[in-house]
Amino acid sequence: MQHLFELFRVGPDEFELVITDKTGVELAKELMQIRPNMPIILCTGFSELIDEEKARNMGIHEFVTKPIGTSGMANLIRRVLDEN
Repeated sequence: MQHLFELFRVGPDEFELVITDKTGVELAKELMQIRPNMPIILCTGFSELIDEEKARNMGIHEFVTKPIGTSGMANLIRRVLDEN
């Protein structure tokens, strides 16, 4: 994850979208400090640590629970990219 952060820090505009899981919540916070409008999708299973409301309050664009199929994820990615 640190390698991704370093790549992002050097060239934040080179990224169109970030998809992460609940372990990436801290990464998402750091990315949004560099680029506040960065589209981020948080994909997670059941978690007592974060839910959709908390994710949205952090600035995460979409919160999706696993499992999600290929077409569902593709549609979600397209929607997030089109909104940004």
